[in-house]
Amino acid sequence: MKLLIAVDKTRFHYLKQFGYALKNYGIEFKLIDDLNMYDKGVFSNKYLKWIYMPKKFQSIIQEFKPDLVFTERVSHFSLLVLKSNIPLIIFLRGGYWDEVLSGKTTLHKSKNKRVEIWLKQKIAHKCFSGSVLILPICKYLEKIVKEHYPNKPTEVLYQGIDPKDWYPQKGMRLKHPCVGLLQDAKIWEKTKEMVTLAKVFEAMPDVTFYWAGDGPYRDKVLPILEKHDNFKWLGSLQYPDQVRQFLTEIDVYALISGIDMSPLTILEASLMEKPVIATNVGGIPELIQDGKTGFLIEKGDYNNLVEKIKTLVNNEDKRKCMGTSGRIFIDKNFNWNVIAKRFSNILTSYIYEK
Repeated sequence: MKLLIAVDKTRFHYLKQFGYALKNYGIEFKLIDDLNMYDKGVFSNKYLKWIYMPKKFQSIIQEFKPDLVFTERVSHFSLLVLKSNIPLIIFLRGGYWDEVLSGKTTLHKSKNKRVEIWLKQKIAHKCFSGSVLILPICKYLEKIVKEHYPNKPTEVLYQGIDPKDWYPQKGMRLKHPCVGLLQDAKIWEKTKEMVTLAKVFEAMPDVTFYWAGDGPYRDKVLPILEKHDNFKWLGSLQYPDQVRQFLTEIDVYALISGIDMSPLTILEASLMEKPVIATNVGGIPELIQDGKTGFLIEKGDYNNLVEKIKTLVNNEDKRKCMGTSGRIFIDKNFNWNVIAKRFSNILTSYIYEK
């Protein structure tokens, strides 16, 4: 079985680990950048390139001869795969439909942008409809997919991680006790929940809160949070070294998000043996054993958030116990060998038998 994995180049590190794990199940893989398919000239035009069949794409298909294509994006590349009569598998990592709605109502006001979104939606619909299988990244997202494509085969495939990548790495000095937040500010529905933290800062002046992350909505929350002396914004951290240094140093990891599917930062913090406090939204509850590896809190419930932070910062044994349990839980359920075996079993059920 030959599997062509086509993803954004920022995802190469993770999908390469996935590919190596797949070799144990007789699956050969090739990893490519799905956006690096177009030659100069006519293909430099973002609209014209949607019409033509790029020579680079044809060359890759002819040379590797994939049995399946695995991609994370419903884009023109996926449409090319379908036009080439190659079975397409979509690994869906985010709430596509909510993101489209958010794009329509917030960042994209111009007529050209609205037309572009409409064209991309048409392409996405063809990709979802023509795929042989959709793999949502969590059970919560699978329910959403079923609402839009009730007759399409779906199976949950979680994001994997290599536990060996996550180990203590000194180098960042923080004031203790402290709570670390590691999340971007790219989607408003996620980011706006961070405003809740202002009341938490007021209730816990002796705890320092550090936020590592950035994005277009940073300036909507920073003016509110920076009014408090016990809040520090670190900006974006270099990955993975500075992220490891940050997670090594913090006492508690918190993810205060309005909506999330399967955030990788929870896996990373847990493997660094940090107790996790996160909002009970989307697919987050699938990554945390509430009361054992961390705590789940409801959106807007800052009183409970304060209580849970106090429980952890005042009890080192509790932090260590939860941290140890968290690493065991993630290693057992989300390491790449487990994910690769799951994927192989899915192929057996939906592809091989056909």
